[in-house]
Amino acid sequence: MTLVSQPDTSTPPKNVYKFRDLTIEELKNVSMTYPNFTFSMNTYTFKDGSQKDLLNFSGTVPVKYGNSYNIPIRLWILDSHPFAPPICFLKPTANMGIAVGKHVDARGRIYLPYLQNWSHPKSTLIGLIKEMIAKFEEELPLYSLSSSDAARQSELLAYIAKITEGETDMKSRSKTGGRNEGYFNKITIVGAGDLGIACVLAVAAKDVADKVVLLDLSEGAAKGGTMDLEIFAVPNVEISKDFSASADSKVVVLTVNSLGNAQTYLDVIQSNVELFRGIIPAVSHYSQNAVLLVASHPVEVMTFVSWKLSSFPKSRVIGVGANLDSERFQYVLTNLLKAEVLAKDAWVIGEQGEDKVPSWTSCNVVASQTEAMAAHDSREKVANRAMEILKGKGQRSWSVGLSVADLADSILKDKRKVHSVSTLAKGCCNINSEVFLSLPCILGASGVIEMVRLEEDPLVQEKLQSSAGSIHDLQQQLKLISIET
Repeated sequence: MTLVSQPDTSTPPKNVYKFRDLTIEELKNVSMTYPNFTFSMNTYTFKDGSQKDLLNFSGTVPVKYGNSYNIPIRLWILDSHPFAPPICFLKPTANMGIAVGKHVDARGRIYLPYLQNWSHPKSTLIGLIKEMIAKFEEELPLYSLSSSDAARQSELLAYIAKITEGETDMKSRSKTGGRNEGYFNKITIVGAGDLGIACVLAVAAKDVADKVVLLDLSEGAAKGGTMDLEIFAVPNVEISKDFSASADSKVVVLTVNSLGNAQTYLDVIQSNVELFRGIIPAVSHYSQNAVLLVASHPVEVMTFVSWKLSSFPKSRVIGVGANLDSERFQYVLTNLLKAEVLAKDAWVIGEQGEDKVPSWTSCNVVASQTEAMAAHDSREKVANRAMEILKGKGQRSWSVGLSVADLADSILKDKRKVHSVSTLAKGCCNINSEVFLSLPCILGASGVIEMVRLEEDPLVQEKLQSSAGSIHDLQQQLKLISIET
C-alpha cells in the first residue's frame, strides 16, 4: 500500500494515530479487498477551523441498480480509529450530480446506520463499505448530468469537491457568496421522552432543519412515541442510540431528566448532573461548533452545568428560559389587552417558575416626571393583568417543543431575533456570580449575539439579584468539583 502524498511512508505516522497497528491492519484488508483504492495522507480541516493530517482513501465501489455503476467515494480515517468511525463522502466527477436522499446530503456527506452504530471490534471498514454498497443499491446516490447541465453546475460541483477535501464551512461560505447556500442544517434532540418527541414534531412541523436526529438514551427496544415515529416515518427524522449520529449538528437540544429514586430536590438535580456528565462531553465532541440549547430542569442550573462540561463559549450554551412565557406575555398584551405598543418591548425574565418577572427593554419619552410616573403605573397595571391571565397556563411538552423550534429557527436561519433565554448573567444588574438567568438576547447562528439592555427598574434588579443568589447557593451544594474552572 503506497501513500500518494508521502511516498516514503507506507504506514500511519506514529505521532498521529493512537492505535497505529490496528489501523494498519484494517487498511491492508481494505487494499486487498478493493485494489482500486488509492491511499494518501492529507490535511483535513474540521468545521471549527482545526486541522489534522489524516489518512484517507478514495476509489469506486460497484453498485447494481438495474445496470452496474462504479460510485466514487472518499473516506477519511480519524486518528482515534478504529474506535471512531471514518468521515465518508461521495467524490462526484464533473458529469455527476448528487441525489440527496436518506443517506446522502447536499454536500455529498454519507450517513449510514453502520456509522451511527460504530463499535470496535464489531465494526470494520470492510463491513462499512459493504453496507454502503447495499444502501446505494436501494437508492442510487449519483446521477448523470447532460453536457449542458454539467457546464452550468461546474461551479457547484467544484464546491462539493472542496467539501470532500475537508474545507471548512467558513471557507466554503465565502466561495459560494450566500450566507446559507450549500448548508445542511442538522439538529440533534437528546432524550426520547414526551418533551424530546414534542421537540422533534415541532421542529419537523415548522421545517426548521434539513435533518433531525433523536438520540434515545433509554435502555431496551424502542417504545411509546419513539416507536410511533419509526412506524409513521416522519420525514428527515432519524432515531439512534449512538452519539456519533449527532455529528456535525448545528443545534443540540437537551431534554433529558433523570428518573432515579432521588429523595430531595437537591438529589434530583444531582442526578441530572450525573446524567449530563455522560452526555455533554459526547455531543460536544461530535458537534464542536454547535449551539447547546438546554430544556432540562431546572433549566438555569442545567444550562450552567452544560456550559462547564462542554467548555463551549458562553454564547453557544443557552437555556430555553422564559421564551415561552415572553411570547405568551406579548400575545396577551397585544391581542387580549390591546396594548400593542407596550408588547413590542415586553419580556418575562429571571428564572422559570414563580420568581419570573415582567420587564421592558425601552420606555417612551415623556415630558415630565409626573407623566413618567403615570405611564409607569399604567404599564404596571397592564403587565399585572397579563401575568394574572398567564397564571393558569402550564408549560406542557408540546408548548415547550414549539418554543424550542422557535429558538432553533432563529439560530439556524441567523434571524438576529430577540428572545428571552437563559444566558450567563454575570455582569448584568450587579450580579457577580456565574449563574444563568433569562434575559432578552439577540440570537443568531453563533448563539447569543448580544444581550439587549433592560430598562432600569430597582424592583426588577432586586428580584434578579435574589434569583441569582438562590441559584448560586444551590449550585454550590452540587458536586461539581470535576467541572469547576
